[in-house]
Amino acid sequence: MAERLLFLTGHLARARLERVLADLGQTSFSHEIVDIGVKVAALMTEEIIVRRLKQPVIADRVVLPGRYRGDLERLSAVFGVPFVRGPDELADLPAYLGREGKPVDLSQHEMRIFAEIVDASIMSIDAIVEHAQVLAAAGADVIDLGCLPETPFPHLAEAVRALKARGLAVSVDSANVEELEAGAKAGADYLLSLHEETIGLAFEYGAIPILIPAVPGDLDSLGRAIDAASAAGISFIADPVLDPIHFGFAHSLGRFIEARRRWPDVEMMMGTGNLTELTDADTSGITAVLAGLCSELMIRNVLVVHVSPHTVRTVEEHDRARRIMFAAKRDHALPRGYDAGLLQIHDRKPYPNSNEDIDALARAVRDANFRIMTTDDGIHIFNRDGHRVAQDAFELFPGLNVENDGAHAFYLGAELTKAELAWKLGKRYIQDEPLPWGVAAPPAEEDRMRLAKAGHTLRAKKDVP
Repeated sequence: MAERLLFLTGHLARARLERVLADLGQTSFSHEIVDIGVKVAALMTEEIIVRRLKQPVIADRVVLPGRYRGDLERLSAVFGVPFVRGPDELADLPAYLGREGKPVDLSQHEMRIFAEIVDASIMSIDAIVEHAQVLAAAGADVIDLGCLPETPFPHLAEAVRALKARGLAVSVDSANVEELEAGAKAGADYLLSLHEETIGLAFEYGAIPILIPAVPGDLDSLGRAIDAASAAGISFIADPVLDPIHFGFAHSLGRFIEARRRWPDVEMMMGTGNLTELTDADTSGITAVLAGLCSELMIRNVLVVHVSPHTVRTVEEHDRARRIMFAAKRDHALPRGYDAGLLQIHDRKPYPNSNEDIDALARAVRDANFRIMTTDDGIHIFNRDGHRVAQDAFELFPGLNVENDGAHAFYLGAELTKAELAWKLGKRYIQDEPLPWGVAAPPAEEDRMRLAKAGHTLRAKKDVP
């Protein structure tokens, strides 16, 4: 039996909600729309819903606007039906409902993130632990202790034990066999990296080795290390090594493909830092492409590094990318429409409202409060006194008549500047809310149990005697 959805909305949004749902065509669910009797849907309250929504509710789920502030559990208990929040914007409703009427599930993935602390050898134990906890909170599954060439790391074993004591998985990353052995003795879970000439170290300890070619680019050398590990019956991960652009990048991609062809069942790793760190480009797109390659080749381990300031969110980006790719692969679908966390500079749907939508709303406004929206033709600002459009925020200010109201002028200046920035970048702008930057700048946690407090200008006006 098809799932029955009930959408609660307000006067202004009802027509558009009807159109959006009609445009979905045939769906796996049936639906009904109820106008709860308020002008702005997001301003409906628990009391209004309890008082106005008729019982019994014939639905499997009741979908509220994403900006609804109230206790969903209480409503679910009162009506005996689950109440859920939909997306903040109606334009996003098809994506919200596009997976058999359920929100996208990004709770699963199949990729282990090794996050390297590159300069661990010159950090104190406390600093290592603190940094490791930040990386783990960002999505790292394994903390990789980097060892610098010709730099002593006398507290390596102590660092491994300190991280293990806090429940963290640890790898030691060194070209020095003595450092790898010290880490293994201290309880490291993984050793980066061993090859056919040093694989014997892995036979003595329980740490899982990451295997690389003894000679850069030599898959036959990697194969001999794989054969030795297999013969010894130990677990291992193979890394053909990804090279930087113009220094073997394309050829190294071929190595990963060939490695998977030769060893279809072997666990593999890809280190992404040679691209994210050594390319002057925003890392979210690079990460998405590499995560997609890993998804296709069943590479379930990635080594992530952050040295350059422009890779500051690389762990978060890898975490989001692995979840998006898993969901898309599970659905046999393109990695589109699942999540906007990697769309940091531009948005796929920057303009949720058409010019016609804004014109209709502007005609319905009867108060002096300014509404600000964007479409592809620029920035729109309107109230009961008029509707203006421009592509430069400064062009709009002279007609607003707020030069004698400092607080209001400041507010409108800030909002119009934000709207102009969003319009120029092709990002979605929503008045009174921060611009969405995906995982590059995670938004502050919202309290969706109550309405936002009055803004500065409204509070200022209320304070006037």
